[in-house]
Amino acid sequence: MHMIEPVPVRKSVTVRTSRQKAFEVFVHGIGNWWIKQHSLTESGQNTVIVEARTGGRWYEIGNAGEERDWGRVIVCDPPHRILLAWQLNADFDFDPASQTEVEVMFEAKGENETTVTLIHRDLGSFAAKAEDLRSVLDSEKGWSGLLASYAAKTA
Repeated sequence: MHMIEPVPVRKSVTVRTSRQKAFEVFVHGIGNWWIKQHSLTESGQNTVIVEARTGGRWYEIGNAGEERDWGRVIVCDPPHRILLAWQLNADFDFDPASQTEVEVMFEAKGENETTVTLIHRDLGSFAAKAEDLRSVLDSEKGWSGLLASYAAKTA
């Protein structure tokens, strides 16, 4: 049976800062705005790290120091875009065999205004849970809430 590929989750937010700063807050400051409840650690999330280079890790560090991989960096092109491999499966467990893509683009709208567009695609790899996962990722619990938190930190 052929599954229909779900429509990618697409979110956009305009922040009142330069493209360079918007990129830096998103990538280097991800631990400051990522919602703490979104955690894979036993001890709770301390921070989230994106190693801003092609092949870099995307992972979380728990309050007890344990690390949990989330994915990796496919392309890092500051301050234009970053393409991340989300390697969490439909149960939000790290699984290198499971991969969807999160692409974030930073478009300067003026000297101090940047539109940040996030696209989470290849959701069909969640198979039977794809539509359910898409709903979660598209909600306040997902990218809507995360981008709102991000926007608040760039202000």
